[in-house]
Amino acid sequence: MVKLKKLIIACDGESASGKSTAAKLVSKKYKLLLINSGLIYRYCSKLIIDEKPKNIISFLKKKFKTVTYKVIAKHKLHSEEISNHVAIIAKNKKVREVVNQLQMKIIKMNNRICVEGRDIASKILAKNPKYDLAFYFKCSLEVAAYRRWLDLKKSVPLNKVKKSLKVRTFLDKRRKNSPLIKVKDAILIRSDKLNKKEVLTKMSKSIDTVLKN
Repeated sequence: MVKLKKLIIACDGESASGKSTAAKLVSKKYKLLLINSGLIYRYCSKLIIDEKPKNIISFLKKKFKTVTYKVIAKHKLHSEEISNHVAIIAKNKKVREVVNQLQMKIIKMNNRICVEGRDIASKILAKNPKYDLAFYFKCSLEVAAYRRWLDLKKSVPLNKVKKSLKVRTFLDKRRKNSPLIKVKDAILIRSDKLNKKEVLTKMSKSIDTVLKN
């Protein structure tokens, strides 16, 4: 059996920028474990909305002692209520620490992994372990809002989705703790200019180059 080479990929980007779809495609092609950090934050929001704890940090720590990423990924976490809530809790440094601990636990057990989120290259995979490749996803607000609107099965007015995405990206970029930034060596992917196949082709060229070295 051929041992597969270590490969750690970071995918960062704005809300509905296509990073989740792209991360799924490369993970499938290169047989990587996929971790969507946004889903973990969304799971935090769902727990808080549903159970309304008095102390959210001790509550989340307790919940995260036994939860696995597999369980988190099975939940439906893309409601508009969760989207609006998660933008606020993602600014909380202590919430980020709880989420980061879970992420690092998973990452350190897997050396073939693709992690996507908003502070992956700048924070989570900045060192020990450091990413082999970083991608940054950008998409126009119009295209991003339309995609998210379709994801929500048109259950929310398009202008409301657009406003929500605009606020989320603003909060992500301006927050004090681990803001959304493009690291210097990240490869820019404009998902509003490329279709899924073209995104995968562009990412694959960079990944194949790394694997050859």
